Amino acid sequence: MKKLVLATSNQGKVREIKALCKEYEVIPYTELIDAFEIIEDADTFKENALIKARAVYKALDDENVVVMADDSGISVDVLEGAPGIYSARYGGEDANDKDNLKKLMQDIEAKGVMSSPAHYTAAIAIVTKGIEKTVHGWMYGTALTEAKGEGGFGYDPMFIPLGYDKTLGELDEEVKKELSHRSRALRLAGKILKSL
Repeated sequence: MKKLVLATSNQGKVREIKALCKEYEVIPYTELIDAFEIIEDADTFKENALIKARAVYKALDDENVVVMADDSGISVDVLEGAPGIYSARYGGEDANDKDNLKKLMQDIEAKGVMSSPAHYTAAIAIVTKGIEKTVHGWMYGTALTEAKGEGGFGYDPMFIPLGYDKTLGELDEEVKKELSHRSRALRLAGKILKSL
């Protein structure tokens, strides 16, 4: 079984990617080396994903390893695309998922609306010897000012995907797996991994 090293220690992402990449032994890089700070200073999801994948590939110092990194977030129309690439730290440097969720719901409400069109973006970068590839996945829907459901992670309880009447926090994992931005990007990444 091929090893796929993830440039993340986010347990929510690790779980999701493991479930979608069953033919690989998926390992967060922190099981191989100590966690280190990676400065994500690009202005696109794609470039930030590449920064993470390159940094972990270099730190592992094993040219045969395949590293995958994901950079993803939510963009809300009424907030002119915010939080976007700042989704993970929207509530401040030490913010957790709940802090981020609360701030985003408050910011939408501050615009005088109860919901807004929004979309998730996932950019996935794959880095291995002499190869750098990126793919994207998107999921469109509506961001709410109220959290519903206990499932998922991040902004899931406030986002209703297009064509549904429940939030990602309320939807069944199997349904979510089919339509999530990350699973769409991972399906494309899977084709790249097979070609390596």
